[in-house]
Amino acid sequence: MVKRPTPPSSVSAPKSAPPQKAKKGRDATAAARRTVDVRGWLAASRLSAFTAIMLGLVVIAVFVLVPTVGTYIGQRQQIVALEHSVQVTKDEIADLKRQRARWDDPAYITTQARERLYFTRPGEIVYLVDDDLPDTDIPREKAPVSDKVETTKTDWMAQFVRSLAESGLASTAVAVTDDSGSTRHPSPSPTGSR
Repeated sequence: MVKRPTPPSSVSAPKSAPPQKAKKGRDATAAARRTVDVRGWLAASRLSAFTAIMLGLVVIAVFVLVPTVGTYIGQRQQIVALEHSVQVTKDEIADLKRQRARWDDPAYITTQARERLYFTRPGEIVYLVDDDLPDTDIPREKAPVSDKVETTKTDWMAQFVRSLAESGLASTAVAVTDDSGSTRHPSPSPTGSR
């Protein structure tokens, strides 16, 4: 690698000073290399008026063209979306034309009248089957829930009536408090009067 010569103004340490130690001498040369005189560098690079004008025109062109390019890209996306929409509409129109062409066939009209409107020709007998479900949709017989569950051997209706009668004839277990604050235990009365 070729070493670049450093400009004389960039060296800050005097050349006549001898290094005291080897380590300090290296630090001094490294510090000298790091410091650069900016005035000398700016004087070496000449910025002409033509370069400044061209740089200004490039900046103005960027500010003018960036929104225009964004608008162009947005409009291209809209055009592509609209072209797709036109193609979908053309496909729908072609499908509708095919359907209309089918209605020109008398056999198709007859089939549609029979299927949709249940029309028949004179003298025909139509049988409609209500239970025309496929085998997979027909509910199966209810299987027992488990082997341990069985029907009860008691009559639930008789038990219900017996329970109802017993609850109606039972005496009240809770004491009734009057407005005066006295407590009394009511006696059961079949007629409901006390």
